[in-house]
Formats: sequence, structure tokens, C-alpha cells
Amino acid sequence: MLRRSTPGAQVQAGVGRPFPALYSLMASNLTGTTDPGQPGLAPATRALLDCRDEVVRAWMDTVRAELSKAVPLHISILGNTLPAIVDTLALLLTESEREHAICDLLSLATEHGGERARLTPYDITTLIHEMQLFKRVLFARMEQAGTPLDLQQRALIASSIDNMMRDSANAFSAVQAALREQFVAAITHDLRTPLSNARMAAELIERIAGSDDVRQLAQTILRSAARIDTMTRELLDRIVFGGCGKLALRISEFDLAELAREVAGAIASGGRVQLELPPQPLLGHWCRDSLRRAVENLVGNAIKYGRPDAPVQVSVGVLFERVKIAVHNEGEPIAPEDCESIFQLYRRAAHAKDAAQGWGVGLPFARKVAEAHGGSIVVASNQQDGTTFVIDIPRDARPHQGAPTVA
Repeated sequence: MLRRSTPGAQVQAGVGRPFPALYSLMASNLTGTTDPGQPGLAPATRALLDCRDEVVRAWMDTVRAELSKAVPLHISILGNTLPAIVDTLALLLTESEREHAICDLLSLATEHGGERARLTPYDITTLIHEMQLFKRVLFARMEQAGTPLDLQQRALIASSIDNMMRDSANAFSAVQAALREQFVAAITHDLRTPLSNARMAAELIERIAGSDDVRQLAQTILRSAARIDTMTRELLDRIVFGGCGKLALRISEFDLAELAREVAGAIASGGRVQLELPPQPLLGHWCRDSLRRAVENLVGNAIKYGRPDAPVQVSVGVLFERVKIAVHNEGEPIAPEDCESIFQLYRRAAHAKDAAQGWGVGLPFARKVAEAHGGSIVVASNQQDGTTFVIDIPRDARPHQGAPTVA
């Protein structure tokens, strides 16, 4: 399998530092770092991987030229999960990787749509339009590279992108609905303070009123305020607040590689943790405390649920001004139907062997941290390759501090 290729093969990131070799051992497509030189790849897969960076750059240029709502977006937000999507589409063209790639595309498309809803001024029409442009650019770049796809390959890629449009649109709509719900909840909650003040003022007027007319007006105000209070209570009762608060971040500059070393060193089973880090410090602006807790949660889960005799692998890298923190373990996979529910507060993986203990709140917190930094978290899991979680966030989170989250 591609995700078990020989250690040590360096994968070059198109923009930024080279990624560590460990990515080739995990779900490298989730980080957009699949090595086209790996054995077993179909020629069409190699061809698409060879022009991956050109496809992403050309798509960015095209989107900015044709979609006004994309113009102000920073490269780290505009690029989103596109490098990983290109890699995963490429793996579709290798038959032995197709089943895994289809599952990974669903996860990537969902995070793509969720990020667009939370971090951009997009509407759903813009989201669909940019995916249509992506399809056009990808095929055009393959033609320009002299490696066009045959009809069957083209149909496979086209149908997969169409499915991604649907999945991204569904995620976009779900996140927008959640954000609207949070907005309504906040407004409803905030209304209660001035409403309470109005009721106290009306009660005072009623007590000191010098005429029956004024007293009746005060009573009318009190009845109306009571009705409004009842309506707001009912509305609040119908809104689920769990995990919807914004995460307070304290942004500072630090070395992400050093943070990974600290996490590995602090864990009791640290001997099981294998690190693959860039040779130079990977500096950026993030919230150190929350990011450390998120990585600790992922590594802790990997140790808890991974095969006891297998190492937990942690790797970090940067691509298109986004850093990727990947945590991998061998062992029983997460069922496809649980890959979303494990990120929901107080929800457990129903098909996990250790369902009584469940996944706790660690994964919802990790998603909240990623989203609050302007990024996402994705997971790939299957019997052959194990489980990989990837935190994918901008290298500089300062412009996105306080971004809305739905985790």
C-alpha cells in the first residue's frame, strides 16, 4: 500500500519547507504531500501528482479572477484543503487506492465546505462555482502538461468532483445553520438583560404612579414584558448550546516542532511516540496552550486506541502557508459512520470496542482549536493503514483569531 512505502523518502512541498518522510507512511494525501515516485502508482496518478502545485496555483488565480468573494482571501484560507483534494483525486486513478481515496474525499469535501461557511463571505452558489472552476482547471492543466486523461479516467474524476460539490454544499449548509442558531441564541440571551431592566422600571412606575391611567400603562408594559420573557425562554430551551462558545486564544510566535517534542516527552508512553520533524524550527503564530492540548488529546487517543505493540507517529510540516500536524496509529479503524460523530460533544464512537469509555471530549476540543485558528481537522481510518488525524491550520492564525466554530 502507498501509505506503507519505504521510510526516508523525502516529499517536497510545493510551497514552504520539505515535508518529513513520515507522511509517506501515513495518509499523505490528507496533507497534499503524496510522493509521485512511490511504487505501485498508475501513470495517470503520477502525472496528476507531478502537476499538483501548478493545478492549485492556477485554480487560485482563476478563482480570484472570476469570483469577487474570493479576492480578499489570504492564500492559507483560499487554498484550504485543495492540495489534499488533488492528491486524493490522483489516487483514485490507481485502482488499489481507489476505495481509500473515495472515503478520504468525503472527509476533505466536508471540511472544505465547513471552512468556507465559517471563514469566507461565500454563499452556496460561490462554493459550487469554485468547485466547477477547479474541475475545469484540473483538466486544462493535464492537457497542457501533455498527459490528458482518457475518457474513463476523466469520467471518474468528474463524477468524484461532482460528489464533492454535493458533500461540500451539505457541510456548508449545515455549518451555516449552526452559526445562525448560535447567533439567534446569543441575541435571545442578550435580550433578557434589557428586558429585565424594563420590567423593574415598569414595576417601580406601577408602585409610585399617581393616577390609574399611569398604573394601567405600567401593567400593560409588565404583561408585554412577561410575554417576551416567555418567548425567549422557549426559544432558548430549543437551542443546544453544547460546545458552541468561542474559544479564547492567546496568540504568540513559537516553534511548532518544539511543541511536538514537548508533547511526546510529557506523555507517560512517550517511548511509543515517533516524531518526524523538519530540520529547522517551524515558526508561526498560534495559541500555544490550546494547540498543545489538542495535540495531546490526539496523541493520547492514538495511544489508548492504537495497537499496543505499534508506535504512534507524529509529524508536522507546512504547505501553502498552512501547517499540518498529523497523528497516526495502527489498530482497529474508526467506522465510516462514526468519523463525524466522534467530533461531536458527548457523542461516542458507537462501533468502538471500548464504547463504554468512548472518545470523551478530546476530539471535539481538538476540532474547536483547529477551527478557532481558521483551519480544520480531518481523519482517515481503515483496517490496512490504521488511523490518521490531521490538524490543518494557517501558519499565521492572528487574522483568524476568534473565528466562529461549530465544534
